[in-house]
Amino acid sequence: MKKILAILGAAIFALLPLSACTKGGDGLKTVRINEVTHSVFYAPMYLADSLGYFEEEGIKIELTNGGGANNVMAAVLSNGADIGFCGPEAAFYVASGGTSDVPVVFGQLTHRDGSFLVSRYDEADTFDWTDLSGKNILAGRVGGVPAMTFEYILKEHHVENYTLNFDVDFNNMTAAFLEGTSDYCTMFEPTASQVEAEHKGYIVAAVGAASGEVPYTSYIAKTSWLKAHGDLAEGFLRAMLRAVRDTGTMSEREIAESIKKHFADTSVEALATSIGNYRAIDAWVGDMIMTEKSFVRLQDIMAAAGELPSRVDYNVLVDNSFVQRANRAIRG
Repeated sequence: MKKILAILGAAIFALLPLSACTKGGDGLKTVRINEVTHSVFYAPMYLADSLGYFEEEGIKIELTNGGGANNVMAAVLSNGADIGFCGPEAAFYVASGGTSDVPVVFGQLTHRDGSFLVSRYDEADTFDWTDLSGKNILAGRVGGVPAMTFEYILKEHHVENYTLNFDVDFNNMTAAFLEGTSDYCTMFEPTASQVEAEHKGYIVAAVGAASGEVPYTSYIAKTSWLKAHGDLAEGFLRAMLRAVRDTGTMSEREIAESIKKHFADTSVEALATSIGNYRAIDAWVGDMIMTEKSFVRLQDIMAAAGELPSRVDYNVLVDNSFVQRANRAIRG
């Protein structure tokens, strides 16, 4: 209930005087997307933008960084964003609160955890998950998919006496780690590789490789928005599906060069390395469809963490009809 109230409270204070899906002088309709964090983990979205796929669908995306799924969902609920891009758990909390305009998942981009475990110690060749016993770890926000997935891994490996540090905001975890907080920190790319390149930490494990498949990052919109703007939702997904396909055929350097404008402070070489790391864990969902099996597994992980208010029916929070039509259009 505290999570539900926090999301709804944040939504009240996040109200913005912006109209959704406005058409600019270029004839494109602006779709406002609030992303949970800015990472190469989401390379297909930046690639679709850089290659002009959104523009070909008559869309211009406007990206803002929510810095946590709770903030993303607040933006969606307050109409501060048309589409939320975050873990589905945020929609679980809202649905449990009994809202009449349920935010639903209409496309899934990633099906593994996208973070990498960075150690303060040079132990990449010897690391074992049991090494985290007795250690302090920065791994996300209470009730967020990153933290819950990480704790699920620790339980699977029978790690004991660890401490998950929840006192640091999601966006500030890396800075806190570099300032001396905790023994380990989970970081997304390209941050993890940059920290390692500067010899300020060492990547010891890919969290996604250990967690297995879980519906990690999805596109979520209110039912009312999807009903009013179904054509935009499908156009957006068509562009995304083309870009997801390209991540399997383009070279890592080609992708890096294409998305460089979205990462002005990161070198092409570092971006290419990050893309390679995500390819290695099979990060992206080819058809962008969320399956019921993965939906149930996420609830199991939430329940194991003690963060599931109540079980939610798959058909209440997932609407694959938009992405199914987009897939058919892409296939011709």
